[in-house]
Order: sequence, then C-alpha cells, then structure tokens
Amino acid sequence: MHPFPHHYTVSASAEPEGDVAVASAGLEPMRTAPPVEFDGPGGRWSPETLLCGALADCFVLTFRAIARATKLPWQSLEVEVVGTLEREGRDSRFTRFDIEARLRIPAEGDHEAADRALHKAEAGCLVSNSLTGQRFLTVAIEQVAAAA
Repeated sequence: MHPFPHHYTVSASAEPEGDVAVASAGLEPMRTAPPVEFDGPGGRWSPETLLCGALADCFVLTFRAIARATKLPWQSLEVEVVGTLEREGRDSRFTRFDIEARLRIPAEGDHEAADRALHKAEAGCLVSNSLTGQRFLTVAIEQVAAAA
C-alpha cells in the first residue's frame, strides 16, 4: 500500500439539462442523473446510488483483504446496501445504512471465523467509517459442499 495521505480526483460536468458526466483519469467515464425520488429519469447511477455502491464495494474489498490475511477460505460474497435518506431540519442526509452480507464458505469452513471477518470488514471499511449515518450489518453465512 502507498503511504498516506491518498488523493482521489474526480470531475463532473453538465449542461443545463441532461446527464452529468463523471470522470477520473484512467477510468471509463460514466453518466449520472438524479434518482426518480428527486424527479430524475431513473435508469442511471445517481449520487445516492453511487454512495451506497461505494459502501458495498468497499465492504467487499475490505472483506477480501481480511480473508486473504487470515487465510479464510470462501466461495462468494454478495453485499446489498440500503441507504436511508431523510430530511433533518433544512438538510437532507443519509441517516442509516443497512448492510446485508451473504457469504458462502466451504462445508468444512469455520463459520465463526467467517462471521468475525465480516464484522471486521464492516468496522474497517474506510467508506463506511467516513459516513455519519448509522450502520447496521446483517450476515448470512452458508456452508456449501464443493461441486463434484
């Protein structure tokens, strides 16, 4: 890992109507729009979905690093994040993030170690640690036999 601090530069550009172009050096640009809840067209990433996506992605990457470091065998991880946006006074803010992690481990895998790793990933995710909304983690661990 590179020494801290790390810097991430992203640009956004738009015209009075239409999508917002979001770009960062070396990455495919993406187009975003307001979500349906803000009278947007839907069908596009929005700042709100990008934030929840960043949290889900960070959780998975943090878990992957923890599993690698602890030599925890696993087969797949699916993470769903539901962010709750509320009006508080004159401001809108995310007040809650419900994180559901569904992990598949080998039948002979250590269920308790897997559970610890999932909770450690939630606690160590830099994106979730940067948010002020409450976080609630629900885990489901399935032990599955290897395919024959």
